[in-house]
Amino acid sequence: MDIRNIAIIAHVDHGKTTLVDKILHATKVFRENQDAGELIMDSNDLEKERGITIFSKNAAVEYNGVKINVIDTPGHADFGGEVERVLKMADGVCLLVDAFEGPMPQTRFVLQKALALGLKPIVIINKVDKPNCRPDEVHDAVFELFFNLDATEEQLDFPTYYGSGKNGWFNDSLTQIDNINPLLDGILKHVPPPAVGEGSLQLQITSLDYSSFLGRIAIGKVSRGSIKEGQPISLMQTDGTIKKSRVRELYVFEGMGKKKVSEVVAGDLCAVVGLEGFNIGDTIADFENPEALPVISVDEPTMNMMFSINNSPFFGKDGKFVTSRHLRDRLMKETEKNLALRVRDTDSADSFLVYGRGILHLGVLIETMRREGYELTIGQPQVLVKEIDGRKCEPFETLVVDVPQEYASKVIDLVTRRKGEMLIMETKGDMQHLEFDIPSRGLLGLRTNMLTNTAGEAVMNHRFSEYKPWKGPIPGRNNGVLIAKEAGSTTAYSIDKLQDRGFFFVDPGEEVYKGMIIGENNKPGDLVVNPNEGKKLTNMRASGSDGTVSLPPKRLMTLEECMEYIQQDECIEVTPNNIRMRKTILDEEERKKQQKRMSAEAI
Repeated sequence: MDIRNIAIIAHVDHGKTTLVDKILHATKVFRENQDAGELIMDSNDLEKERGITIFSKNAAVEYNGVKINVIDTPGHADFGGEVERVLKMADGVCLLVDAFEGPMPQTRFVLQKALALGLKPIVIINKVDKPNCRPDEVHDAVFELFFNLDATEEQLDFPTYYGSGKNGWFNDSLTQIDNINPLLDGILKHVPPPAVGEGSLQLQITSLDYSSFLGRIAIGKVSRGSIKEGQPISLMQTDGTIKKSRVRELYVFEGMGKKKVSEVVAGDLCAVVGLEGFNIGDTIADFENPEALPVISVDEPTMNMMFSINNSPFFGKDGKFVTSRHLRDRLMKETEKNLALRVRDTDSADSFLVYGRGILHLGVLIETMRREGYELTIGQPQVLVKEIDGRKCEPFETLVVDVPQEYASKVIDLVTRRKGEMLIMETKGDMQHLEFDIPSRGLLGLRTNMLTNTAGEAVMNHRFSEYKPWKGPIPGRNNGVLIAKEAGSTTAYSIDKLQDRGFFFVDPGEEVYKGMIIGENNKPGDLVVNPNEGKKLTNMRASGSDGTVSLPPKRLMTLEECMEYIQQDECIEVTPNNIRMRKTILDEEERKKQQKRMSAEAI
């Protein structure tokens, strides 16, 4: 049977998962009357809530007697580790580009990886039904991008398709039709069948699956030879050790699920059940004469955070897993399938340093753990500093902002204050397109400020570029915080009296503890306040006038906003039901002593 393996790559929100929906519908994976919903591949709870793809997934469809394995990939730079490894399974890529936005930072990143692996590209210009779209200009910009990334002659001669995933049509010209068949025909015509090497079995594990019934499942593409059910094999690990094992069951992808088979030939993707102790990047090879494939290389992490057990006065109230052993086991388990993540032990037995690609990458891990019933404390995100040629260097990122023209000056001011340098400024329709070079530290907390200053209109994206010399201090949060003086339950009377001091992150009636951050001060410097004071009642009072305090609602902050908000001496307590910010040292006197020590050391 003929096989084509394609990965769908693009920037965030350019329509990858929607395209997969249309391919599944066009090839009759579902019955005519079956309501499968939208964004079918985003099956994880977090993906549905955020409307983004986090984990790459496989589906397989049949079109004109040819089996097409489709791999849907995430678009955010933070999940670049997912994209880098699954591209190993593909022979061609569909590069989706928005007909208005054109190539964006992540488009460049994923395309660079695909071209380096020598994959055959097909360019799809999506969303041509949008007002003020410019498909011809975007086509030229894509060609220029290919050229800048040193594509070969053959790769530069890419086929282009136009259409609208939402409206369900793609064609090789701008003529609207009512199906996506030209695109499917193009995949069969332009994507080469898998190249099969001569020799014994080789299969590289590029992703993992887990089933409570079958245990851990290894997924990869058979590069050469064939693999059979019950076959004895050698598992060649990345550190050079070889384990002898046996294949218990084999599955190939079919539609949205898997189908059990007895043999898989070279070129197809499959899932292998029955192996113990394998990791991503290992090679399943012949039992007698094992040969390993080159190890998957993934870009290094650029940021770290301290994860430790929850040691606040409220620990153990919400979560099931609260000890350092639970936390350590869970983090180690995560590193098996999350290639861009690293975990290091620290001097303290209950704290771990976790390295990742960015705020979103670490935020998704924390959110997943919290939903599984873990309680933990996380510190301020720090960028990784390297010493290159005797100079202290830090990671820099390319920041791209699209914003209406009237807000452009505010954006430039915000970014330059954080040591960013403007590289490009051009007009796209009624939007201003700005590109900056900015230290990764400068991006922490920038998104919230940017959206506030541009009335929510700014669209910002960033991508790691390189390490450059340290830029010096970057101003953090200007205002101090309001800190609870003692434990208790907050009262409306007390919060109402403190309204002129700042705004609050708590509502009346919430339990707080000493040292917890309950609001933001209007001025620089922290302020310890008592939000728990009740009104002293006397006989002299008018009935009904006490309960009528009108308070503005508390400010809600997401986990990522909290991570960007906290400063060096603060941390976040994360439990299944609550996210609370607090000072690392809860006692006020202790905090003052620590500050004195710090200032004495600085001198």
